[in-house]
Amino acid sequence: MRTALVIGTGLIGTSAALALNARGVQVFLEDHDQAQALTAAALGAGTAEPPPGPVDLAVVAVPPARVATALAGAIRRGAARAYIDVASVKGGPRRELEALGCDLSGYLGTHPMAGRERSGPLAATADLFEGRPWVLTPVPGGDTEVLNLALELVALCRAVPVVMDADAHDRAVALVSHTPQLLSSLVAARLKGADETAVRLCGQGIRDVTRIAASDPAMWIDILSANPGPVADVLAEVAADLDETVRSLRALESTDEEKRGGGATGIADVLRRGNAGRERVPGKHGAAPAVYETVAVYIGDQPGELARIFADAGRAGVNIEDVRIEHATGQQAGFIQLTVEPSAVPVLTAELRERGWSIRQ
Repeated sequence: MRTALVIGTGLIGTSAALALNARGVQVFLEDHDQAQALTAAALGAGTAEPPPGPVDLAVVAVPPARVATALAGAIRRGAARAYIDVASVKGGPRRELEALGCDLSGYLGTHPMAGRERSGPLAATADLFEGRPWVLTPVPGGDTEVLNLALELVALCRAVPVVMDADAHDRAVALVSHTPQLLSSLVAARLKGADETAVRLCGQGIRDVTRIAASDPAMWIDILSANPGPVADVLAEVAADLDETVRSLRALESTDEEKRGGGATGIADVLRRGNAGRERVPGKHGAAPAVYETVAVYIGDQPGELARIFADAGRAGVNIEDVRIEHATGQQAGFIQLTVEPSAVPVLTAELRERGWSIRQ
């Protein structure tokens, strides 16, 4: 691939353009908002000038509701040898393209499973897709050249290709992406009118659950409008679990021992099913989940502390698998949680204590 046209210079489009441009592909940028295309160009994503002729690959990175129209326009003007989109919904846009009478032999629907809470070109990074799944949904009878160009794009962005049926993809993202977004927003919405004293008690758990609630509502309305059925199906199952959980909690308020026992059983059931589901979430690098342990270390909020603790862990010969920081309320300090192999815990703990770190038991 020598040339590419990126149509839509938001987070995903600009990130793909940055990755391609950094690896020697000549990238042309197009957006209905010329100022946004110029911003992406200024960031090093390519040029906002129109291409002199057909490019090798056109990447349509617009909201799902506009994908079919943008693709149809690009196909009709012969903008490229091959066309892909990167929308988070795949079945709907494909059916719209078919209804528009477009030749789909040169088209392939794709979806990089990456993103951020922020949107727009200023949030883009060239490494956004590194190590992330990038779903490809080939059209029956599609051109092999299109698939090869799409795979080259995925490789240049250092993502991991995953081939799926379009409708199966939409059901999958409803479960693992779209429904979690709504549930995060529903939990965060409880905080809007909460007493200030209650909000001050927020810890790492509520921060984890509500992190993606900071996402752009307009963007999510576009996404959910393109995949409402599968998301509603998952939410209906969640609603049934919520109803049963509410009944179980009410039973725990009863003075009747039998009702209380039934309530405890209901709560235990949902918690155990949650444990089982969490265990299925892929682990490091997409591998099977591994069992790790956490070493929590008291750390001050001043420059150099993170670098120092990582250096000390390195001196101990311990590989840090994951890191989380739990900030202390009202203090310029907190705990850094270092996730390591169980066998590394005593080695790391001894090394850090020897170097003056305070370990939480």
